[in-house]
Amino acid sequence: MPIDTETLRKGLELTLDATDLGGPPPRGLGTKYEGKVRDNYLPGDGRRILVTTDRISAFDRVLGTLPFKGQVLNQLAAWWFDQTKDVAPNHVLSIPDPNVTIGIDCRPLEVELVVRAYLTGVTSTSIWTHYARSVAEGRAPVFCGHALPEGLSKNDPLPAPILTPSTKAEKGGHDVSVSRDELLAMGRVSAEEFDRASQLALALFRRGQELCAKRGLILVDTKYEMGVDPNGRIVVIDEMHTPDSSRYWFRESYEERRARGEEPESFDKEYVRRWLAAQGWTGDGPMPPIPDEVRIEASRRYVEACETIMGRAFVPDLEDPQVRLRRNLALT
Repeated sequence: MPIDTETLRKGLELTLDATDLGGPPPRGLGTKYEGKVRDNYLPGDGRRILVTTDRISAFDRVLGTLPFKGQVLNQLAAWWFDQTKDVAPNHVLSIPDPNVTIGIDCRPLEVELVVRAYLTGVTSTSIWTHYARSVAEGRAPVFCGHALPEGLSKNDPLPAPILTPSTKAEKGGHDVSVSRDELLAMGRVSAEEFDRASQLALALFRRGQELCAKRGLILVDTKYEMGVDPNGRIVVIDEMHTPDSSRYWFRESYEERRARGEEPESFDKEYVRRWLAAQGWTGDGPMPPIPDEVRIEASRRYVEACETIMGRAFVPDLEDPQVRLRRNLALT
């Protein structure tokens, strides 16, 4: 059965906004690094402990929290890592808590590997915005070094998936889409590492498309984070194919809605982006507060994504997450 609204409403009181688990063992997890969604801890023993909070980010900003979002993302990412371990090695060692992944501590590559299969997006830097601007100005559409066909409309499929690298901005900054040549000129990553990571990203995307198609879904686009492990292997880190890192559409209604010029049905964080854009906010200036009803609906969509993809019910843990984390991570 779909998750009920009352459970989601209760989850508003249990959101994991931040963690304070740093410090030396056994009372702490080591050095803390805070990302937009995940709190990373480095105990100094070759492991990286990632706590997936309930924070939601869009337009390169942290927007607040959604009930159970961290549990959904962590469990779905774990499922995807297991489903794709024959395609690309990953960092996962164990999942000791609904919000926690313990992985190998890797040297992150300074690039986000974004794979796109459709001409879409609502941000000022999206492939659709770039394409529409190029056409309006009479220029041949090119995105991240890829020449795009003319005559396409929003949400149309691209001839084939393309890799569009993005710089990794610090928290509060803006990612920038670049071509391979531009990225290499910045000196952020070597050509050998980038090309190997690109091969893995495209192979993972193909596997993702295949599995999603069996569930009646379209994997529209996604981003991958990769790193180099102590043995020199390039491995997938962070998350994979979650509603935070990916865009999903429902295959059954896609063609009909596209023919009518309507946005495809989705259950990723595009819902929150579109709500904010409808309020006239796309990342700059003061952010409008997100009502609880919007937060609940967004959370419902995250849960639906998890259940649809994995083919089983999502059962949220209703214990105080701060108490549960310390117990499951054996912090005294």
